[in-house]
Amino acid sequence: GAATEMADVSDDTYSDGQIAAEAIRRLQAAKSDKQPFLLAVGFLKPHLPFVAPKRYWDMHDAAKLPQPERLTPPDGAPSFAPQFGGELRNYADIPDGSKPLSAELTRHLIHGYYAATSYMDAQLGKVLDELKKLNLEKNTIVVLWGDHGWHLGDHDLWEKHTNLEQATRAPLIIAAPGMKPGPTTSLSEHIDIFPTLCDLASVPVPKHLHGKSLKPVMQNKKAAVNEFAMSQYPRKLSKEEMKKKSYTSNAMMGYSMRTDKYRYTIWMNDFTSSTAFSESKVYATELYDYVADPLEKHNVIDEKTYAKAAVELRKEMIEFFKSQEKK
Repeated sequence: GAATEMADVSDDTYSDGQIAAEAIRRLQAAKSDKQPFLLAVGFLKPHLPFVAPKRYWDMHDAAKLPQPERLTPPDGAPSFAPQFGGELRNYADIPDGSKPLSAELTRHLIHGYYAATSYMDAQLGKVLDELKKLNLEKNTIVVLWGDHGWHLGDHDLWEKHTNLEQATRAPLIIAAPGMKPGPTTSLSEHIDIFPTLCDLASVPVPKHLHGKSLKPVMQNKKAAVNEFAMSQYPRKLSKEEMKKKSYTSNAMMGYSMRTDKYRYTIWMNDFTSSTAFSESKVYATELYDYVADPLEKHNVIDEKTYAKAAVELRKEMIEFFKSQEKK
């Protein structure tokens, strides 16, 4: 089918409206049970396809929505570092292969993304309104998070499936009783959510967890508990490149370390972080400076002015690998 839809229908015609209604029913049941509860509500939007009732499309003027500024992959990045929207390309109204999307289609898809986001946001609002109505708001922790970011035409990329900023920068909002609201630039990882919930609920944090509680950041927005945030995504080498490098496997994994200023990505052949690091498995590296180059235009790994930073980040990456090795 099509990648978008804007039918003039009620909220509960689509899945997220039905999910909100079920979440409300379960909140009401939890209130009746008078027992501690954990309710996980998995909204689908703004994932593809970008479908939402028409009124959510009408909230946004497509002509005024921000459009991608950089339409090509980063200079100097490995050829396989980007991707060209394999999932998106499966929809009937999207060009096949890696053909560029027109400016008109790009604008329409971005409009659809905003509409789907607003639709999901409204459904979340219904659930939070019920939480307040049931008088559960003052002793309930609420976490809003997504499992990844999303490319919207930047670098001519769509969806997730990369180690670049737009794919790995995921939304995270935590609200808890007694905590003052406010933004922070502190780095976090998905593995931090569970220990944070334990800490906020005064439950012992299991010692084997790799994540860290973000409660100190909630108490002091200038605090930090992580020096970096990790992500990873796989690729496959071509048979020609595999033969050229004398590799016995075409499996590649990109490990990406995001600090407050840099992203350092190292591409390893036939390697997992549970095994010992080997220089012979390093295929390529990337380095981006988000202060000087927020749009990731240039991989500066080979520039002399970044030599010191590259050495230090490589050392940190190897130390991270060592921390992951099976003992």
